[in-house]
Amino acid sequence: MIHDLDKTLETLLKQELPTTLAGQVTISFATPDDHFPPTGVSPPAIDLFLYDVRENRELRNNEWVVDRESDGKVTKKRSPVRVECSYLITAWPSVSAPNPIQDEHRILSEIMKVLLRHSTIPSEILQGELAKQKPDLPAVTLQPGHLQSLGEFWQALGGKPKAALNYKVTIGVEVHKPMEAGPPVTDKRIPGKQKDES
Repeated sequence: MIHDLDKTLETLLKQELPTTLAGQVTISFATPDDHFPPTGVSPPAIDLFLYDVRENRELRNNEWVVDRESDGKVTKKRSPVRVECSYLITAWPSVSAPNPIQDEHRILSEIMKVLLRHSTIPSEILQGELAKQKPDLPAVTLQPGHLQSLGEFWQALGGKPKAALNYKVTIGVEVHKPMEAGPPVTDKRIPGKQKDES
C-alpha cells in the first residue's frame, strides 16, 4: 500500500510540474544520505524520503462499513485504520548546473506549488489499492513534521543540511477481513393490535 502512495505522488509531480522540469528530473525515494544519488538516479532529482509512518488515532473509527452487492449479498467490515505517511522532500540539482543552489530552490518552489494546490490527493491519480479508498486522502504541506531536529537528522545521515519540504498524507489501511452480514432486511413490520373486522 505504501508503494501505491509512492507511485501516486510520483504521478502527481510528473503531471503537474512544468513540462520542462518534469521531463528532466528523476524522482527517487532513497535515503538522502552522503551517498545520494544512488545508482540509477541522475540529478536533477527530487527525493521523497518516507521517514515516519504512524496511526492517526484522532481519525480512529470503530464503526462497521456495510456493503451491498448487486447479487443481494451483504458484507460488513471494520473501518480502515488511518495511517499518516510523512515525507521529507529534497531537490538535487544537476552537477553541471552553473548555480546549483539557485537550481535547487527553483525545483523546490515548483514542488511546493504542486503540493499546496491539493489539500487532498486527486482521486483520478490514485494508484493500486488507493484507487478504491474513500474518503479522499488528506495531505498536509509545509507543517512541522515528526522529526525532532533537522540538524540531528542530517548529522545522523552523514550528509550536509539541505532545504526540505515536510509533506504528510493520511491513507486508510484495510486490516480487517469482510464478514457476511446475512440477508438484507427488505420488510419492516411494526407489531401492534389488529383491528377487529367484525
